[in-house]
Amino acid sequence: LTTDFFTPVVDDPYEFGAVAAANALSDVYAMGGTPLTALNIVGFPEAELDVSVLGEILRGGAEKAREAGIDIVGGHTIKTDEPIYGLAVTGMVHPKKIASNAGGRPGDVLVLTKPLGIGIVTTAAKQDRDTAGAIGQAIRLMSTLNRAAAEAMATVPTHACTDITGFGLLGHLRNVAVASGCTAVVDLPRVPVIEAAWTYVREGIAP
Repeated sequence: LTTDFFTPVVDDPYEFGAVAAANALSDVYAMGGTPLTALNIVGFPEAELDVSVLGEILRGGAEKAREAGIDIVGGHTIKTDEPIYGLAVTGMVHPKKIASNAGGRPGDVLVLTKPLGIGIVTTAAKQDRDTAGAIGQAIRLMSTLNRAAAEAMATVPTHACTDITGFGLLGHLRNVAVASGCTAVVDLPRVPVIEAAWTYVREGIAP
């Protein structure tokens, strides 16, 4: 059982719903699990925004859930000052095949399923400084399910796994290292990064 929700990271309501849903589902995939059902978690400023905006957010979430092979079976909505959306997801995993962030071992290879730099690109877009137009790529990456990665992970011996979101690679890698009682080495030239993110962070744009 897991839940994840946040305020908008993109302007388009439909894309916001899809991104938030994919993010919530990733918490199940990161443990080697398979999602079963989900509940909507919604905060909406009905006095400031038309209800059609809420409809598009929910449509984005529902279609992403359907892509994952599950249904959203209910949820709860409250009035808030700004939109909030996410999911409470129920998943299933064999007890002996759970991937936590505490099983890392010396000699393990670190594998990323997506390039880094999404937070930098979304921050640039919020500041109207996305001169390279990279937000489209960031949205595609954020709304891509980690289902295929989870399925691939299940076919090989995996000691630890985590979902890299707000704390970035180093924040989450630090948690894995501490929980696993070991250290980690990052070879920066081998880390996949959205190209525009390098430009933006040199300009001082960072979340």
